[in-house]
Order: sequence, then structure tokens, then C-alpha cells
Amino acid sequence: MKKHTFLLSGGGTGGHVYPAIAIADALKELNIENRIEFAGTRDRMEWIAVPKAGYPISEIWISGIQRRLTLKNLAVPFKLLASLWQSRKLIKKVQPDAVICTGGYVSGPVGWVAGVMGIPLFLQEQNSYPGVTTRLLSRFAAIIFTAFDNARKWLPSSKIMLLGNPVRSSILDKMENPHRYFGFDKSKKTIMILGGSGGAKAINDSIMNNIKFLHDNMGLQIIWQSGDRYLSAIKQVLNEDSYPNLRLYSFIDHMPNAYAAADFVVSRAGASICSELMVTGKPSILIPSPNVAGDHQTMNARAMDEGGAALLLDEKDIKKDFQVVVKKMIEDDRELEKMKKAALDLAKPDAAKNIAKEISTILERVANA
Repeated sequence: MKKHTFLLSGGGTGGHVYPAIAIADALKELNIENRIEFAGTRDRMEWIAVPKAGYPISEIWISGIQRRLTLKNLAVPFKLLASLWQSRKLIKKVQPDAVICTGGYVSGPVGWVAGVMGIPLFLQEQNSYPGVTTRLLSRFAAIIFTAFDNARKWLPSSKIMLLGNPVRSSILDKMENPHRYFGFDKSKKTIMILGGSGGAKAINDSIMNNIKFLHDNMGLQIIWQSGDRYLSAIKQVLNEDSYPNLRLYSFIDHMPNAYAAADFVVSRAGASICSELMVTGKPSILIPSPNVAGDHQTMNARAMDEGGAALLLDEKDIKKDFQVVVKKMIEDDRELEKMKKAALDLAKPDAAKNIAKEISTILERVANA
């Protein structure tokens, strides 16, 4: 198979960054000679995550418009012009055979310039309601890879290929003794709390209010990812010494161990997390964020709830229903096993491989035309 050069762009949150890395890994696995580079923003998580995954990344200076009135919005037009110039310069330098965008602000200028220059553009949309970047770039796209068929309502149907969300291959690594990694007892149940890559205040507040219930009353071992911006405030209030079976992190560096150790998960319902829950077969309580475009997290959570893999809990109902829902899951091992099976049945673990194969096949077809 002919080697190709790819430029990938996806930034801002783990929901955009990790699918891009998963696709890059699959392209490398398909052909070790493939050359892969990334475009990203220096102050967002891709600047750390991409080099950590082993890929070079070049800076594009871009940010979104703030919803509140702020002087930062005055710089947006200048950043946009700069980002278009930087994207053109980077594309001319890298000379990619294809550009792959997985969303986030940085994908906008990179994908737009690629489209204008006539370079094959591939999009990967994680959510049932497509992000604004995907909708804007869809006119240029050769193929739009989606995880939810519902995305057809907002995107050109003829360009859509339903292959699922790419998941980091490391998530499925077999862990020898994940409980030992956290200093946990294998015979006790473990709950993992996730709020997305940035954390979620509503979920953190609920865990703070219920920490004694989870740790003391229910006897759970707890892996809690609070998000960096919330960690110090939590540590000021919470006496961790009082909770020996609590592991509190701003960000969990080794997710394979965390998923392997967890019996069930409490989480937001971002598309990437939902995909990871499915491929790892983890029962979950999903608390969708009400502050996202098109309420797409509720759609994601509802799909998993209806499929029997998760329980959907509205944020407004956390105070009155959280303990009831958690207790229901803990005390019913048969139900947990049913949810695990349902999650695995919904999973598309080969999404990244299949996307990589489709992109390579299309490039070969173009080259031989």
C-alpha cells in the first residue's frame, strides 16, 4: 500500500483530540510509512496530548467568540485571519495527501484552507448534533464519518458514512492488576466519576455532597476525576485522609487501568466518553450537560439508556435521585452484568481502523483515476 502524508486537526477538548489521535494511530497501523502531522492550539489540551501520543504538532492561533461581552472578542477577527494564513503556510509545508478534521475551533481554518486548495478533506463528527465546524466544512468534505445516524438531519446525507467514534487503542489494553495500581481491594466495588476533560461542577458538587454515602455507607472505592480548575477548591474542603478508598485526580493519566478497575461510571455524556464506556463494557449513570449545542449530550445518553447500557439522570434531578440510582446499580449484580453486555453490543471498537481503511481506499482510487 502506498504511503501517504496526513494532516490532522482536532482540538480544545478530549472529545475532539482523542478521536484524531485514534485515527492517526490506525493510519500508522495500516502503513507504518505513513507520515502524520497535527495542527493545534498552544493553550489547549492537544498541545500536550498529541506529542505524548508521538506525533508532531504545529500551532494555529485561533479561539472562539466568547458568549459574554468581553474585550477578548475584539481579537477574534485578527486571530481568524492569522489562523487562515498559518493554515495555508502549514499545508504548503506539509504537502498532505489528505486533511482530517475532528472538530474544535482549530479544525475550522485548517479544513477551510484544505477545501479551497482542493486537498481531499475528511471529517469525523462525534455527536448526534454536529458541531458548527463540521457543518461549515461539510461542503468541502469528501466523506463525513459519523457515530450517530441522526447527524444526517444537519449534514449532506450522500457524504455520510456511519462507522462509529474512534477510541484510543490503549483504552482496550489488558491490565494485569488494575486494582493494585490504585491500591484497591479487588473484592470491593469501584465507582469512577468523570466530568469530561475539563471536569463538571454539577457532578463534582454532587460527589462532594454524597462522599460519605458513597465511601462509608455503600463501601465503594472511588476514582474521581474532578478537572484541573476544580481540584484545589475540592481539596480545601475535603479531608482526603478521612476517605482512604478515595483517589482524587485533576486528570486520570492512565485510563486503561481506571476503566479496568471500575465496576460502573458516573459521567457526562460526551460522545467520546460514551464510546469508551461502550467498548470497555462499563455500566454507567450519564448526567448530560445542559450547556451544549443542540442538547447533543442528552441525545447521546438517551441512545445508551434505551440500549440498556446506561441510566440517564438529568442534572436537575441529581439532588433527589443520585443516591437512589447509585444504590440501585450497586445492589443488583445481575443488572450490572446486563448493562455491561448491552454496552458491548452497542460498541464499534474498530471505528478508527475502518475510518483509516476508507480514507486510504479513497486516496488510492483518486491516485489511480
